[in-house]
Amino acid sequence: MLDLVQLRSFVTVQQMGSFTFAAERLGLGQSTVSQHISKLEAVIGRQLLARDTHKVVLTPDGEALLGHARTLLSIEGQVQALFTAQRLRGTLRLGVSEDLVASRLPLVLEDFVRSHPSVDLELTVALSGVLYQMQDNGELDLVLAKRRLGDSRGRLVYREPLVWLARDPEHVLSLAALPLIAFPAPSVTRSIALEVLERHRMPWRIVCTCGSLSGLTAAARAGMGVLVQPQSMSPSGLKEIDRLPQLEDVEFVLIPSKGADRALVSALSDDILAKVRGLR
Repeated sequence: MLDLVQLRSFVTVQQMGSFTFAAERLGLGQSTVSQHISKLEAVIGRQLLARDTHKVVLTPDGEALLGHARTLLSIEGQVQALFTAQRLRGTLRLGVSEDLVASRLPLVLEDFVRSHPSVDLELTVALSGVLYQMQDNGELDLVLAKRRLGDSRGRLVYREPLVWLARDPEHVLSLAALPLIAFPAPSVTRSIALEVLERHRMPWRIVCTCGSLSGLTAAARAGMGVLVQPQSMSPSGLKEIDRLPQLEDVEFVLIPSKGADRALVSALSDDILAKVRGLR
């Protein structure tokens, strides 16, 4: 019989990519998490995780188990919520910066939805500036977005350096004007990049504008120009450029809206803080 505690450790190790980080997130000792995995592998009769010097990854058998493990844990969360007197209910309108969708959002939402099955999420993905405008118009309950240094709005989640990226740095640096691939205005990263180039009197031109990070990444991988992104979110296939002026850091923040359901906002905010900071 499969043990839910062992399955939770297995899923958490997969999410965090590390026994150490998984143990911290679960509030357990690393040796305890390792024992859970060993016992689960003994029950299954297969190796589920492959360990190397950099990261813990799933074996093919681990991949096969992962979906079923998530389903069982989801059912457990639903049953617990069903018999919890003060379970959360309602709709929460969440706005998330485009940068965070692929790299951070799935981990946050997976556990929140499992723990609070009676909460309906309305998700909006957009540029940080657009999210702030929507929030000011009363269209969002909670925003997870970027702010510039010195901006006091929101609760700090973490700070991150911005970097210049290109498929072929030598080529783009040889051009008369630096070709930029950028989000449309209002964009925090766009504003920072243009201000730095103007301050250093470097010629530039925007060769591609797109509101989708996947579109910008495709253009950068095609060699069209230079993309600015938070360092930890650098897409594969691109190289950092260290011969351009240094960019200022950005901060990712949580901003609750006045009048939003405080219990819902607090529950999701706590999840975001724990999981995103855990990934750091």
